[in-house]
Amino acid sequence: MLKEKIKKLANNFKDEIIEIRRHIHQNPELSFEEYNTANFIADTLDKFGIEKYTNIAKTGTIAYIKGKNPTKKTIVLRADIDALPIVEANDVIYKSKNNGVMHACGHDAHTASLLGVAKILKNCQEDFEGTIKLIFQPGEEKAPGGASLLIKEGVLEAQHQTQKPTSIIGQHVMPYLPVGSVGFRSGMYMASADELYVKIIGKGGHGATPENCVDAVLIASHIIIALQQIVSRIASPKMPSVLSFGKVIANGATNVLPNEVYLEGTFRTYDEKWRAEAHQKMKKIAEGIAEAMGAKCEFTILGGYPFLKNNEILTPRLKDFAIEYMGEENVKDLDLWLAAEDFAYYTQVIDGCFYRLGTRNEDKNIVSGVHTPTFDIDEKALEIGAGLMAWLAIQEINF
Repeated sequence: MLKEKIKKLANNFKDEIIEIRRHIHQNPELSFEEYNTANFIADTLDKFGIEKYTNIAKTGTIAYIKGKNPTKKTIVLRADIDALPIVEANDVIYKSKNNGVMHACGHDAHTASLLGVAKILKNCQEDFEGTIKLIFQPGEEKAPGGASLLIKEGVLEAQHQTQKPTSIIGQHVMPYLPVGSVGFRSGMYMASADELYVKIIGKGGHGATPENCVDAVLIASHIIIALQQIVSRIASPKMPSVLSFGKVIANGATNVLPNEVYLEGTFRTYDEKWRAEAHQKMKKIAEGIAEAMGAKCEFTILGGYPFLKNNEILTPRLKDFAIEYMGEENVKDLDLWLAAEDFAYYTQVIDGCFYRLGTRNEDKNIVSGVHTPTFDIDEKALEIGAGLMAWLAIQEINF
């Protein structure tokens, strides 16, 4: 049976997939600077004898596994390849060699898994009709997002004698799911994400004579508190929203009030109409408070990734396929997740499903969240990730 064939191939290739993951983990590169990673991906695909095209948005790669009747149907599988500006704290043999850069979000695992998928599918070309397109995407961690650039370059269009893709599937590690399990959610899943940059311009002076100053620190505190009403009193309780400020710079002293205060934050939600409305309300509230207190406010919003919506027909179908491959007890239902992902750009264009691969192992103390210096995965997840994605791809393209 096909399922047993794929599981056997995934098991046979697991050591190679782990080796690939460790090489990528040791040699991380930041968003849109993944030149060595891209070369490694290209060399690996060449070794597997797989058709590829490089230099997509500079460091992206696309590859094709063609089954019988390759022009019948095309679907897409995607992995991201970039790392984060984090100093790794793990004491492991595959620790990052690039100080200050780390695969702290699992993109090394995503890339290694998809290369494993490529090798599995290469051995299953007689088991499906159509073409399975693989995207190794740069720059997921940095605006404007590599997905948006690859879409502009036509990765979701008919290319290289293939049909226009009908769907796209993405896989992401999840440190809150135990290794051996996966998670799915149909419909709205991940939030949009906008960056907020605020400058409050007052009048500095001696802390002992505040009457001669316009206290930008005090005004900034009023603005931070008042803006929380965007979520608590203006947004509908039915619409999840988050507004957080993680950076405040008031470069004064114990007895010096600074001229300016800088704030940086993020706003996330699930509705484009409310997102635009919230932008206007935030600016109006902040500028109004500053003006009322004698200061000036410059409020800049950098629009980030859109919300991610898993197709309501495709996702349940893939979940059923996953249950068939892994067993119902190992396929979980996911809650809303207000982090953001540029895979969302794909789901705005074609039917998409973004699911989660469990990587947690408490017995091995592999419990840290993504974007932390101690993030790691239980590498048993790589065999599961490669095998499951290959299974989902073949089941979906044959559906």
